[in-house]
Amino acid sequence: MSLGLTEIALILIVVLVLFGGKRIPELAKALGKAQYEYKKAKEMLQNEADALKDSIEKAAEEDKKSGKE
Repeated sequence: MSLGLTEIALILIVVLVLFGGKRIPELAKALGKAQYEYKKAKEMLQNEADALKDSIEKAAEEDKKSGKE
């Protein structure tokens, strides 16, 4: 399902009527900040997960080495 030109124009008109011309840039700015914060948090969680995975792998290798000796 894709939106055609008529549907997009209708959505834009409704948004303009509901929020007004002054509020649309504010909303866009807020959405941009939210997207930035989401990406930053996602990257931080990925880094933490990678660090945890590395520490688990190192611990497993040390256990194997200590068990063979």
